[in-house]
Amino acid sequence: MWPKNCWYIAGFAQEVGQKLLARKLLNQAVILWRTAENKLVAMEDRCPHRLVPLSMGELVEDQVQCGYHGLRFNAQGACTHVPGQDNLPKAAQVKLFRVVERHALVWIWLGAAELADESLIPDMHWLDAPGWTPTTGYHHMKADYRLLTDNLLDLSHETYVHRETIGNSAVADSPVVTSVEGGLIVRAHREMPNIDPPPFFSLMLNHTGKINRWQIAVFMPPGMNMTDVGAHPVGTDREKAAIFRVLHLLTPETEHSTHYFWAVCRNFRLDDAPLGEGLKKAIIHTFDEDQRILEVQDRCLQEEGMPSIPQAAVKVDIAPVQGRRLLNDVIKREQENPSAVIRPLLMADDAKVAQPPAMAAE
Repeated sequence: MWPKNCWYIAGFAQEVGQKLLARKLLNQAVILWRTAENKLVAMEDRCPHRLVPLSMGELVEDQVQCGYHGLRFNAQGACTHVPGQDNLPKAAQVKLFRVVERHALVWIWLGAAELADESLIPDMHWLDAPGWTPTTGYHHMKADYRLLTDNLLDLSHETYVHRETIGNSAVADSPVVTSVEGGLIVRAHREMPNIDPPPFFSLMLNHTGKINRWQIAVFMPPGMNMTDVGAHPVGTDREKAAIFRVLHLLTPETEHSTHYFWAVCRNFRLDDAPLGEGLKKAIIHTFDEDQRILEVQDRCLQEEGMPSIPQAAVKVDIAPVQGRRLLNDVIKREQENPSAVIRPLLMADDAKVAQPPAMAAE
């Protein structure tokens, strides 16, 4: 269902403080918190005494106190206190997970601990790099994370699902060029020249006339997705286009639920707070629309016994099918070789403005 020897996102860095944050990640119950020295801690949400979730307790003097019998565990997972007795049972140890803060995100390694390597953390620098302003949010999706990636690799649905924000007829009618890079990244490139701007693009450009727009759906297993978006008024220079790097960062919760951490990172109007507020409102509305579709789709698939999809393939399925193949290859490699890890590639190059596929190939 998913590989484990890779870094997943457990939350935004700002979510994790000196209070227990409980999350289920890859069917594993976890609690996250910070010590008084700001050290990140991720441990199993399970008291080794009577298996009650530690998240039902609280932090006391930089330690997790179980809400059932008051046993305490320090940041190393060791039991330090049992009410009513002096001796500490050796079996009272809580499992820890490797956790790292980078790019304003908290990354967790749930696979083989000896394989955890910080150099394998994907580059998401747009969240905290100079020259970019992020607008962030979170959706809890009751759907298989693979359905979310399918949806993000086939953006033709914008015409029908998102007509109030980012979609119009130009999206579904524009041809897509799909490519695979390094056996790990799928790119689905769509150019939309001389089109009417959907509402979202009128907001971002403060312009209601014709625009040139492109978007590249980018996927890297297991759940790193980006929509690389550019737009500029017709008659202006492509090199000066307004660019969005829309990050869709997926961590499976269970087989049929997903943590969807998202960020709309822009390279223009960086200090425009009202623009950021408008973008957030529009994006929440957009992803709410995705959520309705995807959760219904997941329920339908479960009712039919989880058949393979698409049942009737069309052209727009090329990128999602390629994405599934790459993901399946990664899962298979890990099953055949328990030491296999995912070595991420760069999803977008800030030094280059995306060119139409025919020009890029020259």
